[in-house]
Amino acid sequence: MKTLLAGVLFWLSVIWFPASSFAAVEYHAFADPAKAQAYNNLINELRCLVCQNQTIADSNADLAKDLRQQVHDMLQQGKTEQDVADFMTQRYGDFVLYRPAFKGKTLVLWLAPVAFLLVGLATIVVLLRNKKRTQPTEPDARQQAELDALLRKADEP
Repeated sequence: MKTLLAGVLFWLSVIWFPASSFAAVEYHAFADPAKAQAYNNLINELRCLVCQNQTIADSNADLAKDLRQQVHDMLQQGKTEQDVADFMTQRYGDFVLYRPAFKGKTLVLWLAPVAFLLVGLATIVVLLRNKKRTQPTEPDARQQAELDALLRKADEP
C-alpha cells in the first residue's frame, strides 16, 4: 500500500511539476565581485515591464531576459549602477524602477498610498460619528400615544 501511495505521489509530482522550473538558468560571469553585486542589485530593482509586479530577476519573459543581458553588457562596458538605472529610466520611464526617485513626476506614486490611507481613516471616523448620532431613542409620551393608536387601529378588523 505504501509503495502504491509513493508511486501515485511521484507521478502526480511529475505531472504537476511547473514547466517554468525547466526554464534555462542564465549565468552571467563577472571578473569583479563588485560588478556581480551591482548586477544583482540592478536586476532586483528593475521591474519587468510585461509581467505582473515582478523584477527582471524573477521574470522569464523575453523582455526580462533582454534587459538582464543589457544590464550585464552595460556593466561589462564599465557603466555604474546609476548609469544603468538612468539609461533604463530614460528609455522606459520611472515605472521601470521599483523605488522611483522622489521628484515632481513621481510625487503621485509616493503620496497616493498615504492619501488613500488618510481618506479611508477619515471615512471610518465620519461613519462611526454618524452611527453614534443616529442611535435609536425612546419615543416621548406624545409619540408613544400616536404609536399605540396606530397599532390599535391596525388590529381592528
